Amino acid sequence: MHPVIERFGKSVVIVDGGMGTLLQANGLMGGELPELWNLTHPEVLLKIQSDYVNAGCDILTANMFGANRLKLEKTGHTVQEVVSQALKLAHTASGGKAAVALDIGPSGKLLKPFGDLAFDDAYELFKEEIIAGRDNADLVIIETMSDAYEAKAALLAAKENCDLPVIVTFTFDSTGKLLTGSNIPAALLLAESLGADAVGINCSLGPEQMESFVDEMLTLTNLPIVINPNAGLPVSVNGETSYPVGPEEFYAYMERFAEKGAAILGGCCGTTPEHIRLLAERLKNKPVKKRHIEKKTVVSSYTHTVTFGARPILIGERINPTGKPRLKQALREGDLEYLCREGIAQTEHGADILDVNVGLPELDEPAVMERAIINLQSVTNTPLQIDTSNVEAMERALRIYNGKPLVNSVNGKEESLHTVLPLVKKYGAAVVALTLDEKGIPASAAERVAIAEKILKTAESYGIDRSDVIMDTLAMTVSTGADNAMITLDALDTIRHKLGVHTVLGVSNISFGLPRRELVTSTFFAMAMQRGLSSGIINPLSDELMKAYRSFCALMGIDVGCKAYIEAYANTTAAPDVRTGAAQQSAGGGGSAESVSLHRAIVKGLREQAGQLTDEMLKTTPPLEIINGELIPALDEVGQGFEKNTVFLPQLLMSADAAKEAFERIKQNLAKKGIQEEKKGTIILATVKGDIHDIGKNIVKVLLENYGFDVLDLGKDVPPEIIVQTAIEKNVRLVGLSALMTTTVESMAETIRQLRKAHDCKVMVGGAVLNPEYAKEIGADFYSKDAMGSVRYAEKLFNGEV
Repeated sequence: MHPVIERFGKSVVIVDGGMGTLLQANGLMGGELPELWNLTHPEVLLKIQSDYVNAGCDILTANMFGANRLKLEKTGHTVQEVVSQALKLAHTASGGKAAVALDIGPSGKLLKPFGDLAFDDAYELFKEEIIAGRDNADLVIIETMSDAYEAKAALLAAKENCDLPVIVTFTFDSTGKLLTGSNIPAALLLAESLGADAVGINCSLGPEQMESFVDEMLTLTNLPIVINPNAGLPVSVNGETSYPVGPEEFYAYMERFAEKGAAILGGCCGTTPEHIRLLAERLKNKPVKKRHIEKKTVVSSYTHTVTFGARPILIGERINPTGKPRLKQALREGDLEYLCREGIAQTEHGADILDVNVGLPELDEPAVMERAIINLQSVTNTPLQIDTSNVEAMERALRIYNGKPLVNSVNGKEESLHTVLPLVKKYGAAVVALTLDEKGIPASAAERVAIAEKILKTAESYGIDRSDVIMDTLAMTVSTGADNAMITLDALDTIRHKLGVHTVLGVSNISFGLPRRELVTSTFFAMAMQRGLSSGIINPLSDELMKAYRSFCALMGIDVGCKAYIEAYANTTAAPDVRTGAAQQSAGGGGSAESVSLHRAIVKGLREQAGQLTDEMLKTTPPLEIINGELIPALDEVGQGFEKNTVFLPQLLMSADAAKEAFERIKQNLAKKGIQEEKKGTIILATVKGDIHDIGKNIVKVLLENYGFDVLDLGKDVPPEIIVQTAIEKNVRLVGLSALMTTTVESMAETIRQLRKAHDCKVMVGGAVLNPEYAKEIGADFYSKDAMGSVRYAEKLFNGEV
């Protein structure tokens, strides 16, 4: 291990600064791949990197940020060739003074189900880079990740294909969100749980904009925190991109970050060896402020975390085929949208986590479980509990899960412990532990506690903290044993309060075989919460259970001011349907999963149902009435939620996909009647020359088409001449340009210059490296921070409001 690595978290480590902006200063043209300069201009790379080493950096990043197969496929050069040369130059420049980092940047694609790159394919891209450089690097830096799912693919590729330390840094927007909606706690939790050695933030923002994020990150993890800002937000000076924060101002911010506890400091776009020199001279080797962040029991989806402890957590039980004929039918027919509707209904009724069990003897459980996880995560951002005894299904679900999952379950049997716990550790999950062993379910509370202690000890031997173990003391039906409830509760109480471990129960098990089961179940639920139940696996559509839950939270002061209780019951006069268990299931789950309007199907992203409901409505309702009365209002609702940060990009895209299916059915109906579909106007979209990152452009395209615009998508890496020629030939009034990389913004500026000379049109721009001021300086008419902004501008333009 390189000596620098041993200093992580102990004394301040300095990383190098920007590369792309310095290459531009040395002649890199807009559209050129910086990674190819390792081969064509090695002397320039050696000079820049030697300057960083001489400035005092501890970590030197090889120039291979975009050296993946997707970006190199048309260059005639292989990943191995580019990576090897990048690392060779970095080692030459380092001369042993600095650790050399194998650098992994994003693929440039959005991962499925929201994009077109499969998780496994992303993993293979990153794996190829790791293998190409693992023998010649001291560590791996996975950086500028705007999608936590893609970061997971890269981190797994690193952990499974090399034994090097791994740093992961994300690029958050000004609101503290990733492109795909993840907040800072969820992103850091995912990286930490998968074994990152340090986590943090880089790019997009300057140090001023990052300061509040630094404060937040320092409260979330004990891992070393990495801060690599840009030298401020970009501006255009005499037609060239410039970053306004000089070395002294940059240092002033970084000094504060170090004083707060940040451990690894460097720079990104616009920073230079002079920026790094000040950091090295004044902060290098300074002791890192000690922090102790208490470990909490936390699981997450791709957007947010759920933390156990503040109140009892509700785990929805309805996606489990036991005793549910309709769900069994859906699983056998491959109707996973039914599962999605069940998941949505439970979330809307208060579930914090959704249990997912698809085990039927006749099914290929690993394949069905994988599809179920992917489908559910495409329509809800509620964390999932992977409920299976099939080890293959468990591992496949853990691997493709987007976030930190909860696994149900492990138990005290030796085979279970040594099969499940290694998977829990590898994939950074939390796990439900059943207090049973080879002898079965113990008849006493003390024996169940003893099994819990054994499980905790074994988990610890695998490096699993007890905060990631949630104990289930097993609710046994009270009708077969008068002491069953109290044994369960006594064991639960001891485990929660003496062992300090969170607890869970499948609450409804207590009432099997009894009439009016909801009465016994809800009373037991309240008793269990009083004794220390941290989470209950329940039916959140059961009014009796939710009455008990809301009443308990109000009485215990958890629901401050009884706000949730009042919100739920202030306007009720009569008791709603209290059926639960088998009675409710026989009634189709109270209708919750079936009764969906077209508007709601689109809002929730239920594509198949949106198509079916459109077909039904077309039998009695004019197409234009469906569009104006259902589709557009639904899209507007989602769009407004996106703009208010209550709806996130994946949900926006799935809603757009559902709307697209509805529009297709309407289009087919119109075609049968010989009616031509009307478009609001034609818009060109393109990712500029040299940039193959088309995520933003593709998102804008989907939304514009759903709002009735005709989109000419010219693709990625598009020369200015092609864009101008197309705009003239099609007489297009609006051109949308996208760029993600600092090195390709000049291509955007050149495209705008050529459009201004040749054609009268408006130009809207977007991309992570842009801001409104910079967009104005390069001549754009409109800057959009997100896809909905592009839609709003297009509507105003074609309505004559611009």
